[in-house]
Amino acid sequence: MTAVRLALGQERQERHDGGGGCDTAGEAADLAAFLGRLVRWDKAAVVRLRSARDEPALGVFGHPPFGGVLAVRSVALHGSAAVADAVDATVSAGQLLEAVSAAAGGFELPPSVTGPAWAGLLPPRGGWRREAEFDPGQVRKAAAEAVAEFRARTERLPQQQRTRAVLDALAEELWTRPYQGTTLRVVHAAHALGFLRGHGDDTVALLAAGPWTRLRTEYGSVAVRRESPAAGLSFSPA
Repeated sequence: MTAVRLALGQERQERHDGGGGCDTAGEAADLAAFLGRLVRWDKAAVVRLRSARDEPALGVFGHPPFGGVLAVRSVALHGSAAVADAVDATVSAGQLLEAVSAAAGGFELPPSVTGPAWAGLLPPRGGWRREAEFDPGQVRKAAAEAVAEFRARTERLPQQQRTRAVLDALAEELWTRPYQGTTLRVVHAAHALGFLRGHGDDTVALLAAGPWTRLRTEYGSVAVRRESPAAGLSFSPA
C-alpha cells in the first residue's frame, strides 16, 4: 500500500497561487467529485494512476462513457509522497473514492486490479503543442446548446421510437460535429465531468501530441486519439 498526501492540484495552480498554502481539503473534494461521477456512470469503473519518481503530481485517468475519450485529473503531492517511488497502478474508482472521502489530507492506494484495454494506452506525458485557446464562456455555451438540442430532438420523437439505437444515432450525429479543431464529443465530456465551470479567469486550451488531442481546462482534461472509435453510453446528455 502506498501513502499519498494531497495538496494543491497542478491543473488549478494558477488560480490559487496567490493564497500562500495548500488547499488540501479542496483538492480532496475535487478528486472525490471526479471519482464520484465515474462511479455513478459505471459502478465497476477503474482509474489508472501514474506519476514519475520525484514528480510532485499524480495523474488520475478515467474512462467516462462518452465514446472513447479519456478524462485526466492531476493531483499534487507533497511531503514524502512527492519523492517516493513512481506510482503506476490501476485501481477501483469506487474504492479510491472511499479512501479519499475517509482521509484527512492523505489516503492509501487500494489494491491493484486488472485493467481494461484503455488503461494500457494513455496520452503521452510530454510533447504537447498548443493548437488553440478558447473563451471558456463560448465552450460552455457550445456544450449547453448541444445538450439542449439532444433533449429537444429526443422529446419530439414518438415514445415508441426512443430506442437505444435511435438515441445512439442521434447522439453520434451531435457529438461528432467538429468544434474548433476537436469535436463536440470532447466538449460534452468536459461539461459532464465538471471541467467547464463558470469562473471568469478559467482558461481552455486545445493541445496536440502525435495522434492525441486534449482539451485542457483549469479543472482537468479530456483526451482522445484521433482514430478512436465511438463506444459506450453515447446518448447520455450529461
